[in-house]
Amino acid sequence: MTVTGDTATYWGPSGQMKFITPTETQDIRAAILDRALSDAVGAGVELDVIISGDRGEHRVAVTPDGQVRQVPDPDPPTNPTPVLALPTPTFAAVPAEHVPSPPALRRRVSFVTTEPAPPRPHRGIRGLLAAAGLPVTASRQEREHWESVQAVSSHWAGCRVVAVGNGKGGAGKTMTTAMLAAVFARHGGAGVLAWDNNDTRGTLGWRTEQGAHQGTVQDLLPSADHLLAPDAGAGQIAEYVHHQRDDKYDVLRSNPHLLAVDQRIGAAEFDRLMQVAVRYYRMVIFDSGNDESADRWLRMVDHAHQLVIPTSAAPDAAESAVLLLEELQGRDAHSAKLAEEAVVIVSHPEQGAIAQIQRVVAGFRELGVRVETIPFDPALKSGPLRFAALRKDTKRAWIAAAAATTKQLD
Repeated sequence: MTVTGDTATYWGPSGQMKFITPTETQDIRAAILDRALSDAVGAGVELDVIISGDRGEHRVAVTPDGQVRQVPDPDPPTNPTPVLALPTPTFAAVPAEHVPSPPALRRRVSFVTTEPAPPRPHRGIRGLLAAAGLPVTASRQEREHWESVQAVSSHWAGCRVVAVGNGKGGAGKTMTTAMLAAVFARHGGAGVLAWDNNDTRGTLGWRTEQGAHQGTVQDLLPSADHLLAPDAGAGQIAEYVHHQRDDKYDVLRSNPHLLAVDQRIGAAEFDRLMQVAVRYYRMVIFDSGNDESADRWLRMVDHAHQLVIPTSAAPDAAESAVLLLEELQGRDAHSAKLAEEAVVIVSHPEQGAIAQIQRVVAGFRELGVRVETIPFDPALKSGPLRFAALRKDTKRAWIAAAAATTKQLD
């Protein structure tokens, strides 16, 4: 670039010549740098501005993010002249790949944040002080609950599968399936399916809300091709599942009126149903049956990302849970990994029995698995399973239990 008075003749990276004149609020040197910055941003590359004149040659590096810095001369003169102080300098902007690489720059600080707001106290004296505008930090319990809510509010790329299993009937599989589905759907949004994967009169349909139809998994199976067609609409799955209006998840029922022999599902049929589930849902939570040798039970394990084992403090239920872990460890590598990373949920079916609960919890922790406990709540004992009907401490416990299952979903 050649400067003559208040006018400059500029040759940019493409070799095109342009004339530059300053505005009323800037001098010719500022106008020159504005032109070089504009070219650097437009080209997306760093430019090296070479300044030649009767007092020597100087270089300025101009980056696409708007940074300007002086580049030291290979052989600096004894009395260096400040950059842009020449009376009639000549400038030429060339791509930076033609000159030595400049030193690395520190990453620019961003003034825009997308991180969620930290928790604020809502309970007790801390909550009152925070409501009054005082800078009060949340308690440890409130921070842990906030972290759990953040975890269950997450979405993952692709469908995630949680298998809820225990070979002992009455261990809490149906309750656990419904509560986990409710937590993930309430906090993370729709797209959660609770699937009754039971050959023998599964009770998930009995303890959840029924839609305006009688659809079951046996009705869904012959319609799988239709639901997987390219022109199938998202709403068509509603013909076969039962939406929970308060808890926001869907239920795929088994048929309680058929004997097991009349509703068995083979491995290939299960895989076809899974294709439908993956097409329409972001998360599937299985309420498994008690027959751990059934094709549908084994395929459920094969598709699972996380295993959840519910149990009560009853010795037979806890022993059945341990046996399941042992069986999976010897089945194959995937099953063994599920067993190692399993989450055991110990529920209080009745008030009291604290010592027995503590014994069961300690026993599972010795095995190295994650253990969560659910306090006694009459809303869980029988009848419809509704998250809103739970006590506050029970809700928090289920949110913490659901958050524990997200550790392996990433």
